[in-house]
Amino acid sequence: MRPSSRGTARRAFRLLSFAVILLAASSATHAQTNAAPQTAELKPKSRVRLLGQEIPPGTRQRLHWTSGAAIEGFATPTPVIVLNGRGPGPVLCLTAAIHGDELNGIEVVRRVLDDVDVEELNGAIIGVPIVNIHGFYRGTRYLPDRRDLNRHFPGNPRGSAATRIAHSFFTEIVSHCSALIDLHTGSLNRTNLPQVRANLNIPSVARMTQAFGATVVLHSIGDRKSLRRAATEAGIPAVTFEMGEPMRVQPEQVEHGVKAVQTLMYALGMTRQRRYWGDPEPVYYASKWVRVDQGGILFSDVALGEYVSEGELLGVVIDPISNNQYRIYSPLSGRVLGMALNQVVLPGFAAYRIGTQTSPSGVVKNREQETSIPEDDYEEEGLEDGLEDEPE
Repeated sequence: MRPSSRGTARRAFRLLSFAVILLAASSATHAQTNAAPQTAELKPKSRVRLLGQEIPPGTRQRLHWTSGAAIEGFATPTPVIVLNGRGPGPVLCLTAAIHGDELNGIEVVRRVLDDVDVEELNGAIIGVPIVNIHGFYRGTRYLPDRRDLNRHFPGNPRGSAATRIAHSFFTEIVSHCSALIDLHTGSLNRTNLPQVRANLNIPSVARMTQAFGATVVLHSIGDRKSLRRAATEAGIPAVTFEMGEPMRVQPEQVEHGVKAVQTLMYALGMTRQRRYWGDPEPVYYASKWVRVDQGGILFSDVALGEYVSEGELLGVVIDPISNNQYRIYSPLSGRVLGMALNQVVLPGFAAYRIGTQTSPSGVVKNREQETSIPEDDYEEEGLEDGLEDEPE
């Protein structure tokens, strides 16, 4: 169904408003002053309405979202925490655990929400710590139908269970936001350096990436049907925040994520809590996965975040039976943005992600000619056990 002209105008106005706010606020983030960022004159704020309920200004409420894609008597409500501030401002959406085994983001959302005083908040925050609650309970990244929820947005109300869940979440929650941060970790026994992934071809998104403090930025238009890409295509500036590895909570990674989100909120004029960083991190406009050519047990010689030169040894794969050793060398100079943990690997396994700090001119402006960098290796290596997506 084609969107109405009124809906199109509303999305355009929301995108323009957010871009203006962010452009003005980002300069305040980099100013060498302790003063709070300048905001517009405070006016009475209307109530935030979400999931059929109104949240008055200066209140914090816990709502529940149910996708409807389950047996009614066994449906599991997903908690949605809404903080509506006293002052005007954007509606920032924080989502985590779209992959149920990625735990760091859950703790980031909890800490960010717990640290906010709604009496001093400008705008509102919608926090969904565990989007894929079914996968979370089962300790897996997937939905019960073994599909990846982050490959089915914005969804289809008449499609597969995954697309119905995605459609419900997108229409009932995401569509009410003016900006979105989707929190992730590495997948399939891999770990990621804290990094913001964003489509830098979109000006409002590019400006958004400048307000996360000293955090690596990697240009990527996003996987087709991922939440981030669907949100940006709907006019909602969105980024993916990657940090650490799945199946565990890592305090250092969580602290970086909390600090980065709070820095963005300060830049938007939502809070007065300023966070300080060291030297800025570079922007990487391209990256390359280095794959192993032989199977065996992987032992890495480099660390996450380490700079490597072309031809440098990255690791060794050892055959546990023959004791043959196969060395893995970097095909280019760059930085290790993601890597596999030491484990048993098969030929073709993506082991190291090397980011290259190319110039902004290297970003292709024509989206039709641009090649997407996968959010993780699940999409790159195919669906688990050969399961095919149903056509929509």
